[in-house]
Amino acid sequence: MASRRTRGTGEVFQENGTWSVRWREGGARRYRGGFESKALAERVLARVRGELAIQRAGLPPNPKSVPTLGELAPDWLDRRLLTNRAAKEDRYRWDKHLKPWFGARRPGEVDAARVRAFVEAKLAEELASGTVRVLVSILSSLYVDLVERGLAGANPARGLPRGTRRLVKSSHDPRTTPFLEKLADVRRVFLALEEPLNIGFALGALAGLRPGEAFALKWPHVDLENRRIHVRESVTGPLKDKDSRVVPILDALAPVLKAWKLKTGGEGLLCPPLRSDGAKVDKGTRGEALREVLDQLRLQRPELGWYECTRHTFASQWVMAGRSIEELKEILGHYSVVVTERYAHLRPDLFAEGAHAALKVDLMPGGDVRALENGQSSASKPGAARRSHRKH
Repeated sequence: MASRRTRGTGEVFQENGTWSVRWREGGARRYRGGFESKALAERVLARVRGELAIQRAGLPPNPKSVPTLGELAPDWLDRRLLTNRAAKEDRYRWDKHLKPWFGARRPGEVDAARVRAFVEAKLAEELASGTVRVLVSILSSLYVDLVERGLAGANPARGLPRGTRRLVKSSHDPRTTPFLEKLADVRRVFLALEEPLNIGFALGALAGLRPGEAFALKWPHVDLENRRIHVRESVTGPLKDKDSRVVPILDALAPVLKAWKLKTGGEGLLCPPLRSDGAKVDKGTRGEALREVLDQLRLQRPELGWYECTRHTFASQWVMAGRSIEELKEILGHYSVVVTERYAHLRPDLFAEGAHAALKVDLMPGGDVRALENGQSSASKPGAARRSHRKH
């Protein structure tokens, strides 16, 4: 039975043989459980009430009274389940890697030096730099929540020194990631794929949807009249970047979707989980079907998979067409334009006008190496051949 309380101050209650506390903070319900006695639970609730009073007064909390990260993280991870599709994996990463390093420390006891020591230790364990980078990102997300709640004064995982950032720099170079470099090849692949795989391919290659977004897209979220798609979910649940987004239906995609709507009736999923031959459509089957088509069209290259042929192809072709990085960021749903700038090396305006004519030399066979001046080779100038002959 819960103890009597003043409304909004929290309560102590018993469940499954242990004692727990719950309270409201910032409009959200908070919970902490597993205490062996009622007295211990009441002491915890009293400390919570004191912290809330300090926050309401606008005073910084006493660092020694703030719970440890090991006590704070479970509640944050529970709330993360509602907003992040990788929350289960994040809980595993916290328990395996982060908790042993930071769980016994209070928020104010972790600084950039401690984060660097963690990074160096994990790299010494031969974890990939990309994996360590994800771990630092999880720690940073936890601190964002703690700072908002007034339980931490700063985020030690944000704004790390350059030396530490280099240690966790991703080894992936987007410039080496293959994509379909010719729009004619995009058409060939689309025509060679069976339905509805070809529709999922078109949504990725011509609208930039992630594979999970394309195969979760429903007809009510496709506005053919106003030429836009409302991307709201993935086959695994929430979107990777959490917020829904609107993407344009390009001229190349519009007739494909119109014809497909007439053929299917325009209800339910655009890409049903069954192919026309009755086979199941999932991550494995669509990848296998694409590999067969690429082999058939002689387009197969290492690491050229569904994602590279769709979303990466869309982004690359968008930039090559001279469209802006800012527009691409909104279409792809990136949280920052910094992420989108990985495609900047494909811009047609990367080199200033006239750069292609900077080295004025003609190496064509038929004579000496000839300097180009004003578009005319030295051999074409009057007397050039005689001057060249005298030099020899």
